[in-house]
Amino acid sequence: MKRICIIPCGAKKIWDVNPEVGSQPAGLVYLSPLHQRTKIYAQTFFSDWIILSAKHGFLKAGDMIHENYDVAFGKPHKEQVTREELSHQYDEKNLAVYDELVILGGKKYRKVIDPLLQPHQKANYPLAPYQGIGYMLQALKRATETKIELTPHILYTHISS
Repeated sequence: MKRICIIPCGAKKIWDVNPEVGSQPAGLVYLSPLHQRTKIYAQTFFSDWIILSAKHGFLKAGDMIHENYDVAFGKPHKEQVTREELSHQYDEKNLAVYDELVILGGKKYRKVIDPLLQPHQKANYPLAPYQGIGYMLQALKRATETKIELTPHILYTHISS
């Protein structure tokens, strides 16, 4: 089974610490504790992982980001990536080749990811049972230290209409 891990970006970015740094690859931009912990988790258990940004959509670690921004899923914003653009990126970045998508984000990510799934794909949200970021951080840390993946929680399979 071919799997990919999708991790959240994060509000704290490199420009918040060093405003003069200029354009940076996505893999170095996000500094929030949740992003850092999900990145370590993704690198521990997956050969393929990608960042999901509310402004830029699906980002590979080497994709360049040119400036700071404050856009989040669940909060309307004129710069938020559209569903059409996400669908285009989903195809462009070959995300349909994966059988399972492991998404390390909360409920708001289900509304974004689930409509993109192809008939052969399933989405796994292992952080769904954790109420609060502190518990998520603990679970991710424990998983990477013990080398035991988090248990699949919400599995969503595409249902054709």
